[in-house]
Amino acid sequence: MTAAVFLVDDEEHLRAACAQALELADIHAETFPAADGVIEGVGRAWPGVVVTDIKMPGSSGLELMAGIFAVDPEIPVILITGHGDVAMAVAAMREGAYDFIEKPFPSEQLVDAVRRALEKRQLVLENRALRTALGARGGLEHTLVGRSAEMVRLRDNILDFAQTDADVLILGETGAGKELVARSLHDYSPRSEGRFVAINCGALPDTLIESELFGHKAGAFTGAGKARTGRIEFASGGTLFLDEIESMPPDVQVKMLRVLQDRTIVPLGGNEEVPVDVRVIAATKESLRDLADEGRFREDLYYRLEVLTLAVPPLRDRRDDIPLLFQHFVDQACRRYKRPELTPPPAATASLLSKDWPGNVRELQNAAIRFALGAGGLGSGLGDGDDKSLASQMDAVEKKVIEAALARNGGSLKATYEALAVSRKTLYDKMRKYGITVERGDG
Repeated sequence: MTAAVFLVDDEEHLRAACAQALELADIHAETFPAADGVIEGVGRAWPGVVVTDIKMPGSSGLELMAGIFAVDPEIPVILITGHGDVAMAVAAMREGAYDFIEKPFPSEQLVDAVRRALEKRQLVLENRALRTALGARGGLEHTLVGRSAEMVRLRDNILDFAQTDADVLILGETGAGKELVARSLHDYSPRSEGRFVAINCGALPDTLIESELFGHKAGAFTGAGKARTGRIEFASGGTLFLDEIESMPPDVQVKMLRVLQDRTIVPLGGNEEVPVDVRVIAATKESLRDLADEGRFREDLYYRLEVLTLAVPPLRDRRDDIPLLFQHFVDQACRRYKRPELTPPPAATASLLSKDWPGNVRELQNAAIRFALGAGGLGSGLGDGDDKSLASQMDAVEKKVIEAALARNGGSLKATYEALAVSRKTLYDKMRKYGITVERGDG
């Protein structure tokens, strides 16, 4: 068993008493009569705490602390001091010591200080692992952040689809990252040296969208004093991204169908077809199949667009990615606004996990920017408020996790408690605690 504490003291009786107190508190300690050998046992990945007397033969506790900080300045060091050394210990805390305990001290004081220091060390290591995961990602994994099965599958599909020249339809809710997926398809395709031209079909009035897409000849309509190249022709050799394609007017849908069939356009006011070499990626937040059934979208255009499809999962369906994504956006904001590095505390992380994020990744990014700028405090935008205790927030997170697992497993209780790695009784107890019911289950 790896020692959680390195206990350094030249007094054998004190060393033994402290070690016993820690062991009774289920904290494993390794003892040292002097500083020798301590520094060799620590490292940046070591999850423990050093407790050391200040005055010892050979190297002092302060010299030992300096050596430890040379290895990792975030290893907590707790100093044991005599009455005459208090001023020295206070000065050492300014240099980075975690805490000091003045002799004589009750064992409870030592155990409490060590537990707090271990919690801090664990948080440091978790944050480092998070940042390492963010920093180690290359390529597409750095662009589309997430380690959930849904995001791994999405990235794999993007890399596969990018190598083809087939048109792609991207499905996803507002703010889920559809344009980022479209850009990734372009960036990892043989067309990456060409232009990526994006147009939001829902942001342009019906009177302008046709001219924007197809261009026009001089004099084609009132105010058209000179010819203009449309977005489709401008994207030739690259990729055209049509966002919110469900908003495209019916008469423009007819012309877009011709583009997909023949890869040609006719500018407004022109007669000759202009060939275009363009890959079309469309995105929608609605079901084009349903819209086609209702007569609100051309069925033939729908089938032309749906050569390959990519579904971008909403944030609520990949909650495991939320802490990683939030830290990613916080780091981005800190760099952009020249702020020091920040890490959300555990209570804020719990609040992040408890939200449904109807605005998806975009909403999470906005919350991260507010956090990085200190706008409104830690609770602002991160949860239901600052008045909720950590326990209640964690309960809310646990309830969400169980509900999501039940949904993924079609209400099967057996599959759910196996997926969550808990016993049948534990799952039943927690469902009863949170008032969770299912319409069907196989027990």
